[in-house]
Amino acid sequence: MELANFPCVRLRNLRYGTLELSMDTVQKIKEKLSILEVVAPYVKLTKSGRNYKGLSPFNKEKTPSFYVNPERGTYYCFSSGQGGDQFEFVQKMEGVDFKGALKILAEKAGVEMVYTGSKQDKGKQDRLYEAMSRAQALYTSLLDSKGDAYTYARSRGLSEKSIKDWNLGFAPDAWRTVLESLSASGFSTEELVAAGLIKEADEKKGTWYDRFRNRLMFPIQDTAGRTVAFTGRALDPNDQAKYLNSPETELYRKSEILFGMHKAKDAIRTRGFALLVEGQMDLLILHQIGFTNTVALSGTALTPTHLSLIKRYADNLMLALDSDRAGLNASMKSALVALKAGLRVKAVRLPEGKDPADLATEDPKEFTKRVSEALPIIEFFLSVLSESEKDSHRLIIKAEQVVLPLIAAIQSPMEREHFVGIAAQRLGSTPEALRQALARLPKEGEEKKPIPAVVAPKKEASRTSVSLDLSMRALVACYPETALAKRLKDAYARIIGAPFPDEPPPEQVIFEAGIAYGEAPEELAADDLITVFEKTILTERLGDATVRLRVAEASQNKKEIQEASEECRSLAQALATFT
Repeated sequence: MELANFPCVRLRNLRYGTLELSMDTVQKIKEKLSILEVVAPYVKLTKSGRNYKGLSPFNKEKTPSFYVNPERGTYYCFSSGQGGDQFEFVQKMEGVDFKGALKILAEKAGVEMVYTGSKQDKGKQDRLYEAMSRAQALYTSLLDSKGDAYTYARSRGLSEKSIKDWNLGFAPDAWRTVLESLSASGFSTEELVAAGLIKEADEKKGTWYDRFRNRLMFPIQDTAGRTVAFTGRALDPNDQAKYLNSPETELYRKSEILFGMHKAKDAIRTRGFALLVEGQMDLLILHQIGFTNTVALSGTALTPTHLSLIKRYADNLMLALDSDRAGLNASMKSALVALKAGLRVKAVRLPEGKDPADLATEDPKEFTKRVSEALPIIEFFLSVLSESEKDSHRLIIKAEQVVLPLIAAIQSPMEREHFVGIAAQRLGSTPEALRQALARLPKEGEEKKPIPAVVAPKKEASRTSVSLDLSMRALVACYPETALAKRLKDAYARIIGAPFPDEPPPEQVIFEAGIAYGEAPEELAADDLITVFEKTILTERLGDATVRLRVAEASQNKKEIQEASEECRSLAQALATFT
Protein backbone atom coordinates (compact mmCIF):
# COMPACT_ATOMS: atom_id res chain seq x y z
CA MET A 1 0.00 0.00 0.00
CA GLU A 2 1.34 3.41 -0.97
CA LEU A 3 2.08 5.52 2.10
CA ALA A 4 0.78 8.96 1.14
CA ASN A 5 1.69 12.20 2.83
CA PHE A 6 -1.37 13.71 4.47
CA PRO A 7 -1.58 16.57 7.01
CA CYS A 8 -2.27 15.10 10.44
CA VAL A 9 -4.97 16.57 12.65
CA ARG A 10 -3.36 16.94 16.05
CA LEU A 11 -4.20 18.41 19.43
CA ARG A 12 -2.57 21.80 19.30
CA ASN A 13 -3.05 25.00 21.25
CA LEU A 14 -5.69 24.76 23.93
CA ARG A 15 -6.14 28.50 24.37
CA TYR A 16 -9.46 30.34 24.48
CA GLY A 17 -8.88 34.08 24.60
CA THR A 18 -5.98 34.27 27.05
CA LEU A 19 -7.36 31.51 29.26
CA GLU A 20 -5.39 28.32 28.88
CA LEU A 21 -6.49 24.82 29.82
CA SER A 22 -4.10 23.02 32.08
CA MET A 23 -2.29 20.39 29.99
CA ASP A 24 -2.40 18.18 33.07
CA THR A 25 -6.21 18.06 32.72
CA VAL A 26 -5.99 16.86 29.12
CA GLN A 27 -3.39 14.27 30.04
CA LYS A 28 -5.49 12.97 32.94
CA ILE A 29 -8.44 12.49 30.61
CA LYS A 30 -6.28 10.57 28.14
CA GLU A 31 -4.87 8.41 30.92
CA LYS A 32 -8.30 7.53 32.32
CA LEU A 33 -10.17 7.22 29.05
CA SER A 34 -8.75 5.16 26.18
CA ILE A 35 -9.72 6.03 22.64
CA LEU A 36 -11.45 2.65 22.35
CA GLU A 37 -13.79 3.58 25.22
CA VAL A 38 -14.59 6.85 23.47
CA VAL A 39 -15.14 5.41 19.99
CA ALA A 40 -16.87 2.12 20.89
CA PRO A 41 -20.31 3.65 21.67
CA TYR A 42 -20.38 5.13 18.15
CA VAL A 43 -18.69 2.43 16.05
CA LYS A 44 -18.75 -1.36 16.24
CA LEU A 45 -15.05 -2.25 16.21
CA THR A 46 -13.28 -5.53 15.48
CA LYS A 47 -9.61 -6.37 16.02
CA SER A 48 -7.46 -6.02 12.92
CA GLY A 49 -3.77 -6.58 13.59
CA ARG A 50 -2.52 -3.86 15.93
CA ASN A 51 -5.60 -1.77 15.11
CA TYR A 52 -9.36 -2.01 15.45
CA LYS A 53 -11.55 -1.34 12.44
CA GLY A 54 -15.19 -0.60 11.70
CA LEU A 55 -17.56 1.17 9.35
CA SER A 56 -17.03 4.91 9.10
CA PRO A 57 -19.30 6.94 11.40
CA PHE A 58 -18.85 9.89 9.02
CA ASN A 59 -19.85 8.26 5.71
CA LYS A 60 -22.13 5.44 4.66
CA GLU A 61 -20.03 2.48 3.51
CA LYS A 62 -20.12 -1.29 3.24
CA THR A 63 -16.40 -1.97 3.60
CA PRO A 64 -14.76 -0.80 6.85
CA SER A 65 -12.33 2.08 6.34
CA PHE A 66 -12.28 3.44 9.90
CA TYR A 67 -9.27 2.41 12.05
CA VAL A 68 -8.38 2.98 15.70
CA ASN A 69 -4.99 2.38 17.29
CA PRO A 70 -5.24 2.10 21.10
CA GLU A 71 -1.45 2.24 21.58
CA ARG A 72 -1.15 5.69 20.01
CA GLY A 73 -4.64 6.80 21.04
CA THR A 74 -5.54 7.84 17.49
CA TYR A 75 -8.08 7.07 14.77
CA TYR A 76 -8.15 7.55 11.02
CA CYS A 77 -11.05 7.35 8.56
CA PHE A 78 -9.85 6.64 5.03
CA SER A 79 -13.23 7.28 3.41
CA SER A 80 -13.51 10.83 4.77
CA GLY A 81 -9.81 11.60 5.13
CA GLN A 82 -9.92 12.70 8.76
CA GLY A 83 -8.29 11.54 11.94
CA GLY A 84 -6.95 12.53 15.33
CA ASP A 85 -7.36 11.67 18.99
CA GLN A 86 -10.42 11.18 21.20
CA PHE A 87 -10.99 14.92 21.53
CA GLU A 88 -11.18 15.43 17.78
CA PHE A 89 -13.41 12.36 17.42
CA VAL A 90 -15.95 13.72 19.92
CA GLN A 91 -15.82 17.13 18.23
CA LYS A 92 -16.77 15.52 14.92
CA MET A 93 -19.44 13.21 16.32
CA GLU A 94 -21.12 15.66 18.67
CA GLY A 95 -20.74 18.80 16.57
CA VAL A 96 -19.04 20.70 19.39
CA ASP A 97 -15.85 22.73 19.67
CA PHE A 98 -12.82 21.56 21.62
CA LYS A 99 -14.17 22.89 24.90
CA GLY A 100 -17.43 21.04 24.35
CA ALA A 101 -15.55 17.80 23.67
CA LEU A 102 -13.40 18.44 26.71
CA LYS A 103 -16.46 18.80 28.94
CA ILE A 104 -18.02 15.60 27.59
CA LEU A 105 -14.84 13.57 28.08
CA ALA A 106 -14.01 15.12 31.45
CA GLU A 107 -17.42 14.07 32.78
CA LYS A 108 -17.06 10.60 31.27
CA ALA A 109 -13.60 10.20 32.79
CA GLY A 110 -14.50 11.80 36.13
CA VAL A 111 -11.78 14.45 35.74
CA GLU A 112 -12.16 18.02 37.01
CA MET A 113 -11.47 20.69 34.40
CA VAL A 114 -8.66 22.96 35.60
CA TYR A 115 -7.72 26.23 33.90
CA THR A 116 -4.81 28.59 34.30
CA GLY A 117 -5.09 32.31 33.78
CA SER A 118 -7.31 35.10 35.04
CA LYS A 119 -11.10 34.98 34.81
CA GLN A 120 -11.01 38.54 33.53
CA ASP A 121 -9.00 37.31 30.56
CA LYS A 122 -11.58 34.81 29.28
CA GLY A 123 -12.86 35.17 25.72
CA LYS A 124 -16.32 36.52 24.97
CA GLN A 125 -17.93 33.14 24.41
CA ASP A 126 -16.45 31.74 27.61
CA ARG A 127 -17.92 34.68 29.52
CA LEU A 128 -21.35 33.97 28.06
CA TYR A 129 -21.14 30.31 29.02
CA GLU A 130 -20.15 31.26 32.54
CA ALA A 131 -22.95 33.83 32.78
CA MET A 132 -25.50 31.18 31.79
CA SER A 133 -24.00 28.72 34.27
CA ARG A 134 -24.16 31.32 37.06
CA ALA A 135 -27.76 32.18 36.15
CA GLN A 136 -28.74 28.50 36.21
CA ALA A 137 -27.15 28.06 39.63
CA LEU A 138 -28.98 31.14 40.90
CA TYR A 139 -32.35 29.97 39.59
CA THR A 140 -31.78 26.50 41.07
CA SER A 141 -30.87 27.94 44.47
CA LEU A 142 -34.09 29.99 44.48
CA LEU A 143 -36.34 26.97 43.87
CA ASP A 144 -37.87 26.53 47.32
CA SER A 145 -39.53 23.16 47.94
CA LYS A 146 -42.41 25.06 49.57
CA GLY A 147 -42.72 27.69 46.84
CA ASP A 148 -45.21 27.97 43.98
CA ALA A 149 -42.73 26.91 41.28
CA TYR A 150 -41.79 23.70 43.04
CA THR A 151 -45.43 22.97 43.88
CA TYR A 152 -46.39 23.43 40.23
CA ALA A 153 -43.61 21.11 39.04
CA ARG A 154 -44.73 18.41 41.47
CA SER A 155 -48.39 18.89 40.49
CA ARG A 156 -47.45 18.09 36.88
CA GLY A 157 -46.06 14.74 38.01
CA LEU A 158 -42.36 15.54 38.22
CA SER A 159 -40.46 13.67 40.91
CA GLU A 160 -37.97 15.31 43.25
CA LYS A 161 -35.22 13.41 41.43
CA SER A 162 -36.29 14.74 38.00
CA ILE A 163 -36.44 18.30 39.32
CA LYS A 164 -32.91 17.93 40.67
CA ASP A 165 -31.45 15.99 37.71
CA TRP A 166 -32.68 18.58 35.19
CA ASN A 167 -31.60 21.55 37.35
CA LEU A 168 -35.02 23.18 37.35
CA GLY A 169 -35.12 26.59 38.99
CA PHE A 170 -37.22 29.58 39.88
CA ALA A 171 -37.10 33.14 38.53
CA PRO A 172 -38.66 35.26 41.32
CA ASP A 173 -41.30 37.89 40.71
CA ALA A 174 -38.74 40.70 40.89
CA TRP A 175 -37.20 43.02 38.33
CA ARG A 176 -33.44 42.73 38.87
CA THR A 177 -32.54 39.53 40.73
CA VAL A 178 -30.29 38.12 37.99
CA LEU A 179 -29.05 41.54 36.88
CA GLU A 180 -27.86 42.51 40.36
CA SER A 181 -26.43 39.10 41.26
CA LEU A 182 -24.38 38.66 38.09
CA SER A 183 -23.34 42.31 37.97
CA ALA A 184 -21.92 41.86 41.46
CA SER A 185 -19.95 38.88 40.11
CA GLY A 186 -18.27 41.09 37.51
CA PHE A 187 -20.49 40.62 34.46
CA SER A 188 -21.22 43.71 32.41
CA THR A 189 -24.64 44.78 31.15
CA GLU A 190 -23.46 44.07 27.60
CA GLU A 191 -22.56 40.49 28.53
CA LEU A 192 -25.91 39.86 30.23
CA VAL A 193 -27.76 41.25 27.21
CA ALA A 194 -25.67 39.09 24.89
CA ALA A 195 -26.52 36.04 27.02
CA GLY A 196 -30.24 36.86 26.75
CA LEU A 197 -30.67 37.19 30.52
CA ILE A 198 -31.79 40.83 30.69
CA LYS A 199 -33.54 43.28 28.38
CA GLU A 200 -33.97 47.03 28.03
CA ALA A 201 -37.20 48.74 29.08
CA ASP A 202 -39.18 50.04 26.10
CA GLU A 203 -40.19 53.20 27.90
CA LYS A 204 -36.84 53.99 29.53
CA LYS A 205 -33.74 53.62 27.42
CA GLY A 206 -30.75 52.58 29.49
CA THR A 207 -32.95 50.88 32.09
CA TRP A 208 -32.45 47.13 32.26
CA TYR A 209 -34.38 44.33 33.95
CA ASP A 210 -34.52 40.51 34.11
CA ARG A 211 -36.04 38.78 31.11
CA PHE A 212 -37.55 35.98 33.23
CA ARG A 213 -39.75 36.77 36.23
CA ASN A 214 -42.12 34.57 38.28
CA ARG A 215 -41.45 31.47 36.23
CA LEU A 216 -40.43 27.83 36.65
CA MET A 217 -37.10 27.69 34.79
CA PHE A 218 -35.91 24.92 32.49
CA PRO A 219 -32.23 25.19 31.47
CA ILE A 220 -31.60 24.41 27.79
CA GLN A 221 -28.25 22.74 27.20
CA ASP A 222 -26.18 21.92 24.14
CA THR A 223 -24.91 18.41 23.34
CA ALA A 224 -21.90 19.02 25.59
CA GLY A 225 -24.20 19.76 28.54
CA ARG A 226 -23.47 23.49 28.68
CA THR A 227 -26.40 25.77 29.52
CA VAL A 228 -27.07 28.05 26.55
CA ALA A 229 -30.65 29.25 27.13
CA PHE A 230 -33.76 28.92 29.28
CA THR A 231 -37.46 28.27 28.96
CA GLY A 232 -39.59 29.83 31.67
CA ARG A 233 -43.09 28.48 32.45
CA ALA A 234 -45.37 31.23 33.78
CA LEU A 235 -46.73 30.69 37.29
CA ASP A 236 -49.30 33.49 37.03
CA PRO A 237 -52.34 32.20 35.06
CA ASN A 238 -52.93 35.75 33.79
CA ASP A 239 -49.49 35.97 32.18
CA GLN A 240 -49.95 36.35 28.42
CA ALA A 241 -46.90 34.24 27.59
CA LYS A 242 -47.41 30.76 29.06
CA TYR A 243 -43.89 29.73 28.00
CA LEU A 244 -41.07 32.19 27.40
CA ASN A 245 -37.82 31.20 25.67
CA SER A 246 -34.45 32.92 25.63
CA PRO A 247 -33.82 34.96 22.49
CA GLU A 248 -31.32 33.69 19.93
CA THR A 249 -27.77 34.47 21.02
CA GLU A 250 -24.23 33.60 20.10
CA LEU A 251 -24.67 30.43 22.19
CA TYR A 252 -28.28 29.58 21.36
CA ARG A 253 -29.86 29.04 17.98
CA LYS A 254 -33.26 27.37 18.15
CA SER A 255 -32.81 25.68 14.79
CA GLU A 256 -29.67 23.89 16.01
CA ILE A 257 -30.48 22.72 19.55
CA LEU A 258 -32.89 20.04 20.73
CA PHE A 259 -33.85 20.16 24.39
CA GLY A 260 -32.54 17.13 26.28
CA MET A 261 -30.18 15.85 23.58
CA HIS A 262 -27.21 15.94 25.97
CA LYS A 263 -28.94 13.34 28.15
CA ALA A 264 -30.78 11.43 25.41
CA LYS A 265 -28.05 10.78 22.84
CA ASP A 266 -26.71 7.54 24.33
CA ALA A 267 -30.22 6.10 24.69
CA ILE A 268 -31.07 7.14 21.12
CA ARG A 269 -28.02 5.29 19.88
CA THR A 270 -28.80 2.21 21.99
CA ARG A 271 -32.52 2.04 21.19
CA GLY A 272 -32.09 2.99 17.55
CA PHE A 273 -34.62 5.84 17.48
CA ALA A 274 -35.31 9.30 18.86
CA LEU A 275 -38.70 10.09 20.40
CA LEU A 276 -39.65 13.69 19.62
CA VAL A 277 -42.07 15.73 21.76
CA GLU A 278 -43.06 19.39 21.75
CA GLY A 279 -42.22 20.70 25.19
CA GLN A 280 -39.94 20.45 28.18
CA MET A 281 -42.61 19.07 30.52
CA ASP A 282 -43.43 16.26 28.06
CA LEU A 283 -39.74 15.38 27.86
CA LEU A 284 -39.11 15.35 31.59
CA ILE A 285 -42.11 13.11 32.29
CA LEU A 286 -41.11 10.67 29.52
CA HIS A 287 -37.52 10.47 30.75
CA GLN A 288 -38.92 9.90 34.22
CA ILE A 289 -40.90 6.80 33.10
CA GLY A 290 -37.95 5.36 31.17
CA PHE A 291 -38.09 6.91 27.70
CA THR A 292 -34.62 8.42 28.02
CA ASN A 293 -34.29 8.63 24.23
CA THR A 294 -36.73 11.57 24.17
CA VAL A 295 -35.81 15.01 22.83
CA ALA A 296 -37.97 18.12 22.53
CA LEU A 297 -38.43 21.16 20.35
CA SER A 298 -38.23 24.56 22.03
CA GLY A 299 -40.62 26.94 20.35
CA THR A 300 -39.57 26.19 16.78
CA ALA A 301 -40.30 23.79 13.95
CA LEU A 302 -38.14 20.74 13.30
CA THR A 303 -35.25 21.78 11.04
CA PRO A 304 -32.72 19.95 8.84
CA THR A 305 -30.06 20.89 11.42
CA HIS A 306 -32.06 19.18 14.17
CA LEU A 307 -32.38 16.10 11.97
CA SER A 308 -28.69 16.10 11.18
CA LEU A 309 -28.09 16.05 14.95
CA ILE A 310 -30.48 13.11 15.41
CA LYS A 311 -28.91 11.19 12.52
CA ARG A 312 -25.59 11.11 14.33
CA TYR A 313 -27.16 8.58 16.67
CA ALA A 314 -30.03 6.87 14.80
CA ASP A 315 -31.87 6.79 11.47
CA ASN A 316 -35.32 6.43 13.02
CA LEU A 317 -37.59 9.14 14.41
CA MET A 318 -40.81 8.65 16.38
CA LEU A 319 -43.18 11.58 16.79
CA ALA A 320 -45.26 11.93 19.96
CA LEU A 321 -46.91 15.28 19.35
CA ASP A 322 -50.33 16.46 20.52
CA SER A 323 -53.37 14.81 18.94
CA ASP A 324 -55.25 18.06 18.23
CA ARG A 325 -55.36 19.74 14.82
CA ALA A 326 -52.24 21.83 15.51
CA GLY A 327 -50.37 18.74 16.74
CA LEU A 328 -51.28 16.74 13.63
CA ASN A 329 -50.17 19.60 11.39
CA ALA A 330 -46.89 19.77 13.29
CA SER A 331 -46.50 15.99 12.90
CA MET A 332 -47.02 16.24 9.16
CA LYS A 333 -44.52 19.08 8.74
CA SER A 334 -41.93 17.37 10.97
CA ALA A 335 -42.37 14.06 9.16
CA LEU A 336 -41.97 15.70 5.77
CA VAL A 337 -38.65 17.29 6.72
CA ALA A 338 -37.45 14.08 8.39
CA LEU A 339 -38.32 11.85 5.42
CA LYS A 340 -36.49 14.21 3.06
CA ALA A 341 -33.47 13.93 5.36
CA GLY A 342 -33.52 10.14 4.93
CA LEU A 343 -34.97 9.15 8.31
CA ARG A 344 -37.67 6.56 8.81
CA VAL A 345 -40.58 8.10 10.68
CA LYS A 346 -43.29 6.69 12.92
CA ALA A 347 -45.94 8.44 15.00
CA VAL A 348 -47.59 7.65 18.33
CA ARG A 349 -51.39 7.93 18.39
CA LEU A 350 -52.42 9.81 21.53
CA PRO A 351 -55.93 10.07 22.97
CA GLU A 352 -57.92 13.15 21.97
CA GLY A 353 -57.14 16.11 24.21
CA LYS A 354 -54.10 14.60 25.92
CA ASP A 355 -50.46 15.46 25.45
CA PRO A 356 -47.62 12.97 26.13
CA ALA A 357 -47.05 14.29 29.67
CA ASP A 358 -50.72 13.89 30.59
CA LEU A 359 -50.96 10.29 29.39
CA ALA A 360 -47.53 9.27 30.73
CA THR A 361 -48.37 10.70 34.16
CA GLU A 362 -51.86 9.19 34.37
CA ASP A 363 -51.05 5.79 32.86
CA PRO A 364 -47.37 5.05 32.03
CA LYS A 365 -48.26 1.52 30.85
CA GLU A 366 -50.80 2.88 28.37
CA PHE A 367 -48.26 5.34 26.99
CA THR A 368 -45.69 2.54 26.65
CA LYS A 369 -48.30 0.41 24.85
CA ARG A 370 -49.03 3.21 22.39
CA VAL A 371 -45.32 3.67 21.68
CA SER A 372 -45.04 -0.04 20.91
CA GLU A 373 -48.02 0.30 18.54
CA ALA A 374 -46.65 3.39 16.76
CA LEU A 375 -47.31 3.30 13.01
CA PRO A 376 -45.12 4.32 10.10
CA ILE A 377 -46.09 7.91 9.32
CA ILE A 378 -47.91 7.02 6.08
CA GLU A 379 -50.09 4.45 7.83
CA PHE A 380 -50.57 6.83 10.77
CA PHE A 381 -52.11 9.54 8.60
CA LEU A 382 -54.11 7.05 6.54
CA SER A 383 -55.63 5.87 9.82
CA VAL A 384 -56.27 9.42 11.10
CA LEU A 385 -57.86 10.53 7.82
CA SER A 386 -59.98 7.40 7.49
CA GLU A 387 -61.49 8.07 10.91
CA SER A 388 -62.15 11.77 10.30
CA GLU A 389 -63.36 11.52 6.68
CA LYS A 390 -66.11 8.97 6.13
CA ASP A 391 -66.83 10.20 2.60
CA SER A 392 -64.51 8.27 0.23
CA HIS A 393 -64.14 11.17 -2.21
CA ARG A 394 -63.20 13.65 0.50
CA LEU A 395 -60.82 11.04 1.92
CA ILE A 396 -58.97 10.80 -1.41
CA ILE A 397 -58.72 14.60 -1.64
CA LYS A 398 -57.29 14.79 1.87
CA ALA A 399 -54.89 11.94 1.14
CA GLU A 400 -53.60 13.80 -1.92
CA GLN A 401 -52.86 16.80 0.30
CA VAL A 402 -51.33 14.95 3.24
CA VAL A 403 -50.25 11.40 2.39
CA LEU A 404 -48.87 11.77 -1.14
CA PRO A 405 -46.29 14.46 -0.22
CA LEU A 406 -45.08 12.18 2.58
CA ILE A 407 -44.73 9.22 0.20
CA ALA A 408 -42.90 11.43 -2.31
CA ALA A 409 -40.46 12.51 0.43
CA ILE A 410 -39.35 8.93 1.19
CA GLN A 411 -35.79 8.57 -0.08
CA SER A 412 -35.72 4.79 -0.59
CA PRO A 413 -37.44 3.75 -3.90
CA MET A 414 -38.33 0.35 -2.45
CA GLU A 415 -39.86 1.81 0.72
CA ARG A 416 -41.68 4.40 -1.37
CA GLU A 417 -43.18 1.67 -3.56
CA HIS A 418 -44.14 -0.31 -0.45
CA PHE A 419 -46.20 2.60 0.88
CA VAL A 420 -47.72 3.28 -2.54
CA GLY A 421 -49.20 -0.23 -2.34
CA ILE A 422 -50.46 0.27 1.23
CA ALA A 423 -52.01 3.68 0.44
CA ALA A 424 -53.68 2.35 -2.72
CA GLN A 425 -55.28 -0.49 -0.78
CA ARG A 426 -56.49 1.75 2.07
CA LEU A 427 -57.91 4.35 -0.33
CA GLY A 428 -59.60 1.83 -2.63
CA SER A 429 -57.41 2.89 -5.52
CA THR A 430 -54.60 1.29 -7.56
CA PRO A 431 -50.82 1.65 -7.24
CA GLU A 432 -50.68 2.97 -10.81
CA ALA A 433 -53.17 5.74 -10.00
CA LEU A 434 -51.09 6.77 -6.99
CA ARG A 435 -47.91 6.79 -9.06
CA GLN A 436 -49.57 9.09 -11.58
CA ALA A 437 -50.71 11.38 -8.77
CA LEU A 438 -47.19 11.39 -7.32
CA ALA A 439 -45.77 12.36 -10.71
CA ARG A 440 -48.09 15.38 -10.80
CA LEU A 441 -47.01 16.73 -7.42
CA PRO A 442 -45.38 20.19 -7.60
CA LYS A 443 -41.65 20.00 -8.14
CA GLU A 444 -40.82 23.32 -6.47
CA GLY A 445 -38.18 23.02 -3.79
CA GLU A 446 -36.87 19.71 -5.10
CA GLU A 447 -33.17 19.36 -4.56
CA LYS A 448 -31.25 19.07 -7.77
CA LYS A 449 -29.07 16.04 -7.99
CA PRO A 450 -25.42 17.02 -8.31
CA ILE A 451 -23.83 16.31 -11.65
CA PRO A 452 -21.17 13.66 -11.17
CA ALA A 453 -17.71 15.15 -11.49
CA VAL A 454 -15.38 13.75 -14.12
CA VAL A 455 -12.31 12.55 -12.27
CA ALA A 456 -9.10 11.94 -14.15
CA PRO A 457 -7.44 8.59 -13.41
CA LYS A 458 -4.68 8.80 -10.85
CA LYS A 459 -1.14 8.50 -12.08
CA GLU A 460 1.17 6.09 -10.33
CA ALA A 461 3.09 8.08 -7.76
CA SER A 462 6.84 8.16 -8.24
CA ARG A 463 8.91 6.66 -5.44
CA THR A 464 10.95 9.62 -4.23
CA SER A 465 13.32 9.67 -1.30
CA VAL A 466 10.79 11.87 0.50
CA SER A 467 7.94 9.33 0.19
CA LEU A 468 10.29 6.46 1.12
CA ASP A 469 11.59 8.41 4.11
CA LEU A 470 7.96 8.90 5.14
CA SER A 471 7.27 5.18 4.79
CA MET A 472 10.22 4.30 7.01
CA ARG A 473 9.16 6.80 9.68
CA ALA A 474 5.61 5.42 9.53
CA LEU A 475 6.84 1.88 10.17
CA VAL A 476 8.95 2.96 13.13
CA ALA A 477 5.98 4.88 14.58
CA CYS A 478 3.67 1.92 14.00
CA TYR A 479 6.01 -0.71 15.51
CA PRO A 480 8.07 1.13 18.13
CA GLU A 481 10.53 -0.75 20.33
CA THR A 482 10.67 -3.72 17.92
CA ALA A 483 13.55 -5.36 16.07
CA LEU A 484 12.04 -4.04 12.83
CA ALA A 485 12.12 -0.47 14.12
CA LYS A 486 15.74 -0.82 15.24
CA ARG A 487 16.73 -2.23 11.84
CA LEU A 488 15.04 0.67 10.04
CA LYS A 489 16.70 3.25 12.30
CA ASP A 490 20.16 1.70 11.85
CA ALA A 491 19.71 1.48 8.08
CA TYR A 492 18.53 5.09 7.91
CA ALA A 493 21.52 6.34 9.91
CA ARG A 494 23.92 4.35 7.69
CA ILE A 495 22.37 5.56 4.42
CA ILE A 496 21.76 9.21 5.34
CA GLY A 497 24.67 9.66 7.73
CA ALA A 498 22.43 11.26 10.38
CA PRO A 499 20.26 10.02 13.28
CA PHE A 500 16.73 8.82 12.55
CA PRO A 501 14.28 11.80 12.73
CA ASP A 502 12.10 12.07 15.86
CA GLU A 503 9.13 13.80 14.23
CA PRO A 504 6.31 11.30 13.64
CA PRO A 505 4.57 11.23 10.23
CA PRO A 506 0.82 11.89 9.69
CA GLU A 507 -1.62 9.40 11.24
CA GLN A 508 -2.95 8.33 7.86
CA VAL A 509 0.48 7.07 6.85
CA ILE A 510 1.01 5.25 10.15
CA PHE A 511 -2.36 3.47 9.82
CA GLU A 512 -1.54 2.55 6.21
CA ALA A 513 1.75 1.04 7.37
CA GLY A 514 -0.05 -1.02 10.03
CA ILE A 515 -2.59 -2.29 7.51
CA ALA A 516 0.11 -3.19 4.99
CA TYR A 517 2.54 -4.94 7.37
CA GLY A 518 0.13 -6.63 9.79
CA GLU A 519 0.18 -7.12 13.55
CA ALA A 520 3.75 -8.33 14.21
CA PRO A 521 6.06 -8.09 11.16
CA GLU A 522 9.45 -9.78 11.33
CA GLU A 523 12.74 -7.92 11.60
CA LEU A 524 13.51 -8.37 7.89
CA ALA A 525 10.00 -7.43 6.69
CA ALA A 526 11.06 -3.99 5.44
CA ASP A 527 14.38 -4.95 3.83
CA ASP A 528 12.96 -4.34 0.36
CA LEU A 529 11.94 -0.86 1.46
CA ILE A 530 15.44 -0.23 2.85
CA THR A 531 16.98 -1.39 -0.42
CA VAL A 532 14.76 0.85 -2.53
CA PHE A 533 15.40 3.77 -0.17
CA GLU A 534 19.17 3.36 -0.38
CA LYS A 535 19.10 3.00 -4.17
CA THR A 536 16.89 6.09 -4.49
CA ILE A 537 19.19 8.15 -2.24
CA LEU A 538 22.25 7.06 -4.23
CA THR A 539 20.51 7.87 -7.53
CA GLU A 540 19.52 11.35 -6.31
CA ARG A 541 23.07 11.97 -5.04
CA LEU A 542 24.51 10.83 -8.38
CA GLY A 543 22.20 13.29 -10.16
CA ASP A 544 23.38 16.11 -7.93
CA ALA A 545 27.04 15.16 -8.43
CA THR A 546 26.57 15.05 -12.22
CA VAL A 547 25.13 18.58 -12.18
CA ARG A 548 28.10 19.80 -10.13
CA LEU A 549 30.48 18.13 -12.60
CA ARG A 550 28.88 19.93 -15.55
CA VAL A 551 29.02 23.27 -13.75
CA ALA A 552 32.70 22.69 -12.88
CA GLU A 553 33.52 21.76 -16.49
CA ALA A 554 31.76 24.88 -17.75
CA SER A 555 33.82 27.05 -15.38
CA GLN A 556 36.99 24.97 -16.07
CA ASN A 557 37.65 24.58 -12.34
CA LYS A 558 40.05 21.64 -12.30
CA LYS A 559 39.80 20.98 -8.56
CA GLU A 560 36.00 20.87 -8.58
CA ILE A 561 36.03 18.77 -11.78
CA GLN A 562 38.25 16.19 -10.06
CA GLU A 563 36.15 16.10 -6.85
CA ALA A 564 32.85 15.81 -8.75
CA SER A 565 34.26 13.12 -11.05
CA GLU A 566 35.43 11.03 -8.09
CA GLU A 567 32.02 11.39 -6.38
CA CYS A 568 30.19 10.36 -9.57
CA ARG A 569 32.49 7.34 -9.97
CA SER A 570 32.00 6.29 -6.32
CA LEU A 571 28.22 6.65 -6.47
CA ALA A 572 28.02 4.79 -9.78
CA GLN A 573 30.00 1.88 -8.29
CA ALA A 574 27.69 1.80 -5.25
CA LEU A 575 24.63 1.76 -7.50
CA ALA A 576 26.12 -1.06 -9.58
CA THR A 577 25.86 -3.38 -6.58
CA PHE A 578 22.02 -3.18 -6.82
CA THR A 579 21.82 -4.51 -10.39
